[in-house]
Amino acid sequence: MVESYMVKELAEGCDSMLEWMREDYRGWSARSNARSPERVRDENGETVSDRMCREYCTSLEYSMGKKYIKVTDGSSVKAFVVAVDDDKKFEYGDILMPAGWKTPARNFRRGNVLERTFDRIRWTGAL
Repeated sequence: MVESYMVKELAEGCDSMLEWMREDYRGWSARSNARSPERVRDENGETVSDRMCREYCTSLEYSMGKKYIKVTDGSSVKAFVVAVDDDKKFEYGDILMPAGWKTPARNFRRGNVLERTFDRIRWTGAL
């Protein structure tokens, strides 16, 4: 049984992972923009890349399931996080790559949200 303080820590870890992914997207976007300095702005003064960055960053979210937390960007699954403490193969908080919309790839962990190990996490999701 998962205690309530552990759920809070798991949520904080997921929030940290989402912020990691947002920062990775911002860095990727900045590197792309450096290659094309002539950037057209819309009537609000926002460039296409600024709008895309804002939309991506606000679309990241996670939702709790029975065994996993699903991390999405509104249109695709980016990762799953183990949300049970009795998994036979993985630890509580382990980050798994998605195998599809409903299931994670259970080959190996890509990090752990409680340990804040995000070295295999990019804006595109768990690698």
